[in-house]
This record gives sequence, C-alpha cells and structure tokens, in this order.
Amino acid sequence: MTPPNRPERPLRPASVVFLDGLLWLLGFWFVGELVVRTLDVPVPGAVVGMLGLFVGLRLRRPGPRSATLSAADGLLAHLQLLFIPAGVGIVAFLAVVRDDAVPIVGSLLASWAIGLVVVGWTVTLLLPQRGRDA
Repeated sequence: MTPPNRPERPLRPASVVFLDGLLWLLGFWFVGELVVRTLDVPVPGAVVGMLGLFVGLRLRRPGPRSATLSAADGLLAHLQLLFIPAGVGIVAFLAVVRDDAVPIVGSLLASWAIGLVVVGWTVTLLLPQRGRDA
C-alpha cells in the first residue's frame, strides 16, 4: 500500500525497464572509458565502469525489480551470443594462434590458476567466521 498523499506509480512496460537499465549500464561503461582516457590509467575503461557500477549498487541497494538488475539479467540470459565475436576472431587469426599456441595455453592456465586462488581467498575472507571460534 502507498501512503494516502502519494499516488501509485503506473507499471512501466518490460521493454522500457530494460532500456532504462541498459542506459545505466552503458552510462557507467562510458564514464569508466572517460576516466581511463582522461587520467591515462593503464586499466580497461570497462573495468573502471564496472567498479563504479559496483559502488553505485552497493550505495543505492536497488530492489530485485530495479531496471539495472533487469537489464543485467536480460543480457546474462543471452550471454552465449557475446562469445560469437571472440570465436570469429580466433578463426580469423588461426595462423597466429597456431604459431603462439604454447604461450597462449600457458597464459590461459596461469590466469585460470591465479583467478581460482584469488576467488578462494576472497570467499574465505567474506564468509562469516562460522565454527572457527569454537
């Protein structure tokens, strides 16, 4: 129920909610690119934008039906389509990939192992300290 002096907001169509959330996601990406190019930071702009989005979501604490989360869920539902350009790039540069296969496989394995260790440490630090005090 809404308070008596506050009218109910009409429900917006799902497509409008998705586009609103997509604009927020693209806005954070654009701001991240702008920060990186302005400050000449050696980090991808998408990463800076994602950190900004994370901070914004942590401060704002949107509900489960927020536009940003709806857009993210919509994009995640079709995540497999985002891998098509990468696959086309690998096929287009297959000769380069074949010539440098050992360093590529080595770097993939090393980055996978480092990511696994970092995620493990992060989960260990963020989980509540259950059973450790007993």
